[in-house]
Amino acid sequence: MIEKRSNQSLYSREDEDQYSFGFIDDDQPTSLEEKVLVRKIDIFVMPIICIINLLQFIDKSTINYAAVMGFKDDLGLVGNQYSILGSIFYLGYLVYQFPNNYFLQRIPVGRYLGIIVFLWGAVLACTGAGKNFSQLAAMRFLLGLFEAGVYPCLTLLVSTFYRRSEQAARLGAFWICNGLALVIGGLISYGIGNMADSKGLANWQWIMIILGSCTAAVGIFSFFFLIDNPKARALHLNAEQEILVEERTRDNAVVRTSIIKRGHITEALKEVRLWCFCFACLLINLQNGAMTIYNAQIAAGFGFTGLQSILLTIGAGGSTILFILVGVYAVRKTRQTLLTACGLMAVDIIGLILLIVIPAPRAKLVGFYMAWSYCAAYVLLVTSISNNVSGYTKKIFYNGLLMVFYTLGNFCGPLMMVDSQAPTYLGGMIGYICANTIVIILLGFARWRMDIVNKKRKMVHSSILTNVEDDLTDVQDPNFLYRL
Repeated sequence: MIEKRSNQSLYSREDEDQYSFGFIDDDQPTSLEEKVLVRKIDIFVMPIICIINLLQFIDKSTINYAAVMGFKDDLGLVGNQYSILGSIFYLGYLVYQFPNNYFLQRIPVGRYLGIIVFLWGAVLACTGAGKNFSQLAAMRFLLGLFEAGVYPCLTLLVSTFYRRSEQAARLGAFWICNGLALVIGGLISYGIGNMADSKGLANWQWIMIILGSCTAAVGIFSFFFLIDNPKARALHLNAEQEILVEERTRDNAVVRTSIIKRGHITEALKEVRLWCFCFACLLINLQNGAMTIYNAQIAAGFGFTGLQSILLTIGAGGSTILFILVGVYAVRKTRQTLLTACGLMAVDIIGLILLIVIPAPRAKLVGFYMAWSYCAAYVLLVTSISNNVSGYTKKIFYNGLLMVFYTLGNFCGPLMMVDSQAPTYLGGMIGYICANTIVIILLGFARWRMDIVNKKRKMVHSSILTNVEDDLTDVQDPNFLYRL
């Protein structure tokens, strides 16, 4: 039994023990040509992926900065209308998930991504012209609709271009951009908030106009220049690198096909692991939905001014980056993706508890920054799915359904933040603590299920030769070992 990296004939009998544990020492690029190939991908593909991810996080968080710049008063928001603006974004997300899965198999990813990035940038720029709650709600819905395809597209690109062993670092890299988004978004918003001459517009309107215009420009660039195929001419592959692309395609178990295989979907729906991941995703993102649009207001509740609270979100971005780096490093050292995710969720729980129990308002910043560790845990959850689901239709279905639950979590999360409980938001914090505890249980159970399958497959040496071109699922392929 060897781990499914490529055709078994590529490896000798002596290699089998080395591969049988699912992780190997030389699972990184070993030849000079492969190192050059990976460097090309890192230079020409990853920067665009990271920029798009950074923009989507800043753009959906614009109302977070606007809220401390008079946004609520200018629009006459009352009661829970601000929370609804945060939630309705994810209603658009939810509506678009299944059409997104269809388009992913029918349209080249680069062109498709360029179109939706341009459209959401245009919507955000127009949001600055909103005059009341109804207009803002409509624009937030459309913003969520067009942003909905981003994560599945970016995850699919990473799982297509990189070996499974390389994916954790690359997924970590583009998720680090969420932390960078908090830093850059905070700096941009602080600068705009100090503009002396706003040309008759409110500062929060300029945030949306400027960021929306930048995003639309990136969309146009992506449409024409984003490389979405490992064999693209733009990579200028030589003969050896073309062979390497074939081998790497076998390793990451992704072969694109426009054929939708219903058997893959049926198999996925029957897996307990799928539902563990989906409900863990939902529960993690209860907190994410709230933190995305309330973090500046939470910081303001510690006794800081509006602009000071925007600067404090830079620290939140820094803690997010740190936790992701620590998480990726821990996985590379321990080869334990889901156990590391559980540890990060425990740190998050401790941070939320500190937010509740620390009496000194400004000292609560310790808990506030610790609570961002959930971002790194979510990165590892996504990495686990990317590594452990094969079969093109099944992988897209997994990612699509995960996004549905991601959307539900983010939709419900802001509604748990009740304005009458400000600035502590005690009910919401207790709810997130309970949800995160259940997440640890679900991830542990999913890992246990995959470990059982691994042990069974290691005990039985399969004589069946499988090729990734057969588009087998991880269940159908007796040579596939899960990365735990």
